[in-house]
Order: sequence, then structure tokens, then C-alpha cells
Amino acid sequence: MYIKRHAEKTVQELAKMFGAVLVAGPRQVGKTTMLEKLTDGMNYATLDDPLLRAVAVEESGTFFKDNPPPVFVDEIQKAPALFEQIKMSLDRERKKGQFFMCGSQQFKMMKGVSESLAGRIGLVTLLGFSLRESHGVSFDAPFLPTDEYFSQRRPHTVNISYDEVWDTIHRGSMPELQDNPNFNWQMFYGAYVRTYLDRDVRELSEIGDTVKFTRFMVAAAASTGQLLNLASLARDIGISQPTAERWLSILVASNLVYLLQPYSNNITKRAVKTPKLYFLDTGLAAYLTRWNTPDVLKNGAMAGAFFESFVVSEIIKSYYNRGILELPLYFYRDKDMNEIDLLIEENGTLYPIEIKKHADPQKKDLEAFGLLDKIPNVKRGPGGVVCLYDKLITLRGADRVIPVNFL
Repeated sequence: MYIKRHAEKTVQELAKMFGAVLVAGPRQVGKTTMLEKLTDGMNYATLDDPLLRAVAVEESGTFFKDNPPPVFVDEIQKAPALFEQIKMSLDRERKKGQFFMCGSQQFKMMKGVSESLAGRIGLVTLLGFSLRESHGVSFDAPFLPTDEYFSQRRPHTVNISYDEVWDTIHRGSMPELQDNPNFNWQMFYGAYVRTYLDRDVRELSEIGDTVKFTRFMVAAAASTGQLLNLASLARDIGISQPTAERWLSILVASNLVYLLQPYSNNITKRAVKTPKLYFLDTGLAAYLTRWNTPDVLKNGAMAGAFFESFVVSEIIKSYYNRGILELPLYFYRDKDMNEIDLLIEENGTLYPIEIKKHADPQKKDLEAFGLLDKIPNVKRGPGGVVCLYDKLITLRGADRVIPVNFL
């Protein structure tokens, strides 16, 4: 059964503005399925087909004679030469919505996108199902803890039980796993990691030692929700720090990992400069770190880090699905270890968010918010604690308790 994706509307809007639209995202999150639905009746070419790929690479000049636009090209990153051909066609024809493409790498990594198609292409990042999508919620505004957001969000909330949240965190957001509750979770992610290593990783870099790279993925998954410590990751795996840096950039380019940057301006000299690492699919992170059931995960040492990763990922999806690529998301941490889990910056205002896996939030969870008031020329908006309590209520002043189903 096809579940409607919030990014569909964004793709359709971009197709009216640009000659080409590119949807990027990790393997198996439903990019092809969504674009097949949106481009029904158009020409279709997948570069997973070795014959088509050979033509695209070796005879790029004739590829679009055989596959004339409007056309959907799947796995476009396998033939970067096509980007130049698309540019020439768009400059010649000047029509909108002619080329639809998808690929499992970030745009920055696709050689040719930035050089050839700047100003001619609309970009979307698609991740796995959001909670909104998997519960059939049509509301698609990016998350922001304001009165206006909550009044619009409230009519669209659905009840999500405590156990269901942990089942979702553990199972992950891959469409195939959500569509098929009987699919073996362990076998699915085992095959996923193998395919990722064999196809995406080899494509992005010359990695000779896939065993060590897999161990690196495991170590990164064990660091989800924490400050990035490259020296420690490198030491644990027995690789050099430059290698660890390169391997981390592969996980980021594959949209498996997101690096949340610390908030800083000229005044916040005491703020840390290191990003926080988040796995965007908590199911994959649970598989890699061997939390084999939801119960073991929710009662385990990493429960807080997984809940935080899940919430951050949900908020990221709410922005990506609306076509917002440069995310206005940060965290705050200073040299005295004062921390705010998430800051959302909107029109010069900072909205602070704490993320707690418990269901009994208290005013002390908001203590660090006052640090923002000490930063000159910064306006603080309302914030709150995202947690497993089941009602949206005021905790202090304009700051609220925010249940997961209001994300």
C-alpha cells in the first residue's frame, strides 16, 4: 500500500519552478516509489540497469535522444556526465519540469550538480517515513514551538502510545519495514548494510577494508546523540584520524548521519565548536549497536541518546519534506557543560528545545534556556521539553511540555 509522502507537494512545486528536480536520500527510503507515482506516464530510465548505465557513461550525448524528456532518471549519480547534457537541453528548450532524478548521495557529492545545474534544479532530501506520514497525518509545516504552530498542529494529532514510540524507534523508518510488520528486522538491516557497503560506499571512495568500515559504522552508531569525537572513533577502530574523517564524510554524504552544528556568534566564545552526531534512522543504529528488541533498547544505557536521535530526526524530516535544505537547527553547549539539546533559529529568534525520554518533565529541564538571555542581540522565543508525556501543557512562562505526537 502506498503511503503519501509529504515531499510530493514540494517536488510538484519545484517542477513548476525549475527544469529539473533531484530527490536525494539514503538507500530504500522510497525515492523511486514516490517519483514513479509523480511521473506516471513519463519516460523512465534506471541506471541500475548495466546496459543503460554504459550508454549514459559512454554515450551521454545520445542518452536523452533515446530517453527524451520529460523523463525520470533513477540512480543519476552513476552517470555524472548526464548533468551536462541536462544543462544543455534546459538551456535550449527552457521548459519546466523536464527532468526528474533521484540518487542515494547528497547533492554536494554528485559531481556535476553544482557546476552544471546551479539555478536550473530544484533539490529535495527524502528520509524514511516521518511519524506524521506513517500515521496518515496531512499536516506538513516544519516544527516550531510557537502558539501558531501548536494551534494548527492540534487538530491533526493522533494518539501514539509509549510502547508504540519505542517500537518505532527500534524498528526504524524504512518504508519496507513499516509496510511489512512481519519482515525480520535483523535480516532486513543485515542485507541493507551489505548492499550499502557493496554499492554506495565503494562508489564514494576507495575503501579496501570493508570490515573496518563496518566497525566504524558501529562505533558511529554507538555515538549517536553525542558530541563527535573523531580521535576516539579512529582509536577504537585502529585507523588514522584523516581516514576517520573521510569515512564519516561518506556516512554524511549517504544521508545516514547528520552533524548538528553548535550555535555560535561573535559573542558566544565560550561555546564548544564540535558538532553532535545523529544517526537519521534509529532502526539502523539499533541494529548496528545490537539492541535487538524495543524493550532492551528502552531500558538500556543508550535509551536517552536514541530518543534524542529520533526526535531530532523527526524535526529534520519536517524541514526536508518542505524543501528546506539548509536547516536552521543547532545545539548550545558551553565550556561549563551547560547544554540545550536543540535550537531552532527563525527570523533572528532562537527557540530552545530540551529532549527527555521520561514522561514527567520538570521546570529544572528548562534551566539552561536562560543562558540565551545573556547573549546580546539575541531574541529568545518560546521553547519546551519534547518528551513522552501525553499532553501539551505550559511548564513555565511560554515554555511547554511537548508530546512526541505534536512534532
